[in-house]
Amino acid sequence: MYKHIFGPVPSRRLGMSLGIDLVPHKVCSLNCIYCECGKTTDLTLDRKEYIPYDEVITELTDYMKNNSAPDYITFSGSGEPTLNSRIGDIISFIKENYSDIKVAVLTNGTLFPDKKVRVELLKADLVLPSFDAASELAFKRINRGNSSIDLEKYLNSLIEFRNEFKGKIWLEILIIPGYNDSKEDIKLLKDAIVKINPDSVQLNTLDRPGAIDGIRAATHEELQKIVDTWKLDNVEIIAKVQKRKDAKSFSTDIESTILQTISRRPCTLDDMVDILGLHANEINKYLDTLEADEKISHTRQERGIFYQLRK
Repeated sequence: MYKHIFGPVPSRRLGMSLGIDLVPHKVCSLNCIYCECGKTTDLTLDRKEYIPYDEVITELTDYMKNNSAPDYITFSGSGEPTLNSRIGDIISFIKENYSDIKVAVLTNGTLFPDKKVRVELLKADLVLPSFDAASELAFKRINRGNSSIDLEKYLNSLIEFRNEFKGKIWLEILIIPGYNDSKEDIKLLKDAIVKINPDSVQLNTLDRPGAIDGIRAATHEELQKIVDTWKLDNVEIIAKVQKRKDAKSFSTDIESTILQTISRRPCTLDDMVDILGLHANEINKYLDTLEADEKISHTRQERGIFYQLRK
């Protein structure tokens, strides 16, 4: 069982994606209210080798020797991957040894004001930065970032990266009604999109229970209204994967194990990670399906979100 790579998991955007997690749960520069990984426990901008380079390379090499190649190798997971100071070295290793596989980086982009970070990502094929708010008030409400983050520098660094990067940039904007969807917020976001000039804008909303209670997903109609307001050609609404069971990586054995585990007692995502030895992102994919099939339900308690068999 691997500690730092997971999947491949079926991705709504990347096909079969082998994940690499470069930071411990949950080290991040933001503490977004919608994060399905839960609250940030280490809110930081400090870069270091959180997960050793050698450990990642050993796991990746073993995986590639014994499994079919994924569509993408994707840097994502339970925190901000660019906080790891060796991300550039790992991307270089992948491109030198598995040149046929595309590399994607899911990032919040808040470390892009550091030119060294931007340079380290230049060998990737696809970068998916998030930018949910273009006003200070909305940014503080929805993203709750490290106090050293300067929103203007953050935006300008995304613009600079667009000018430096030769690959594709898919900008993700996640909408939470009441937090970043006022008329002014939507106007400022459009202005930011035009300045960043990404290849694609992926308008998204809450998929799973977030880090706080009392928030909801935007409806398709609400998201469509934003698209209609922007009148931009490169915006698409990201829909949920409806038939995850059809994906090649879906395992009925893992589904059964999750159901057996929570039949004994309700569990949080962290509990299931410890018990099952799977990565949180992978478990989340199964929780999506199980809730859609009405086999499980969730409740929020003091220690987090607990999953239980649906009564």
